[in-house]
Amino acid sequence: MSLGQFVSHDTALKKLWQHLPQARLVGGCVRDLLLNLPVHDVDLATPQSPEVVMQILEAAGFKVYATGLRHGTVTSVIDGRAFEITTLRRDVTTDGRHAVVAWTDDWREDAARRDFTINAMSCDRAGQVHDYFNGQADLAARQLRFVGDAETRIREDALRILRFFRFLARFDVAKPDQAALTAIRDLHALIARLSGERIAAEIMRIVVLDRAPLVLSLMQEVGVLPHIVSHPNLRFFSHLLSLGAPAEPRLRLAALYPPREEVKRLRLSREDTDLIDFLTATQPLLDPAADDAALRRALSEAPPDRLTLRSWMDQAADRSGTSSESWQKFRTRLNAMETPTFPLQGRDLLDQGMSPGRSLGTVLKATEDWWRARGCVDGLSACLSYALTLRGFSRNSSPT
Repeated sequence: MSLGQFVSHDTALKKLWQHLPQARLVGGCVRDLLLNLPVHDVDLATPQSPEVVMQILEAAGFKVYATGLRHGTVTSVIDGRAFEITTLRRDVTTDGRHAVVAWTDDWREDAARRDFTINAMSCDRAGQVHDYFNGQADLAARQLRFVGDAETRIREDALRILRFFRFLARFDVAKPDQAALTAIRDLHALIARLSGERIAAEIMRIVVLDRAPLVLSLMQEVGVLPHIVSHPNLRFFSHLLSLGAPAEPRLRLAALYPPREEVKRLRLSREDTDLIDFLTATQPLLDPAADDAALRRALSEAPPDRLTLRSWMDQAADRSGTSSESWQKFRTRLNAMETPTFPLQGRDLLDQGMSPGRSLGTVLKATEDWWRARGCVDGLSACLSYALTLRGFSRNSSPT
């Protein structure tokens, strides 16, 4: 959808403009609409203070939430959609991570504090684009430039270094801006001040892009990537992508990080860290020539979605000459197979008179190993019979 169509046809936005006529669309949504790209988040700016914005919208019957009053931001929900509305700002002080801001009514001053020219445009309710720093021309030329002085913008917020590379990859920039690269070479050490969470959010958005191998190589060349991964496995990463691996950020990160290199710096969730550990385990796990019993054993230890992701890692590491077609057939078999479930539970052993305690867990584990070794096909009766033969099975009383 074009910018003009969006402005004229978006009913929820038109309702908001009825009560905040001075507000303008800002930032990424203007950029993407000018490129006819889908827009997911609609951000607006206004010269009115956040308190006034809340009063106006609440009086109009809209839900309003103070999502970031310190930075001048409120969120209003209209027709089930969220609109983030921020008061025009100017930076008072910055430390490379956070800024102390003051309100302003000067649109150009607000635009001047943004990162790149293509993100510094705004659009009013009449559909007019306000472009103070030639962002439209840069979009057309596939250029990515910082607003004003690159070094100043980076010192204000070092995350802009990573955002620069993300936009390079996303918009297929024709040629990186040399002034920007020079500033990044000089200031890349500022990345060390950023939180792991902020770094993770950017790097996970970079690795899923088609041009990620080229951009990551450039990040390595200018000294940025070592702040994120000390020994990046760029060759393996590129090979994985060449095989057609899915754009799953944790898979891509696992390919970028050599085995045994920790991702704790990124402060990922436990779930994400566990998955990356599973994907980077050094021993080969999957074999396209595996029989059904081997597949069932694998499925008994990990869900099919994890195994599918791991299959891409094993394929990229495969030096046996196995064809891509064989690996794809393997993944099809894997996802078509029913996941086996170990049928024996602790209560089954208790019903047979076994005493609770450590020995019960030992018997359960040994029986599960036996069940898995036999291809995960034995039912409850067979597993129970085997458990009864094990040393360490002691009856508390006769079964009833």
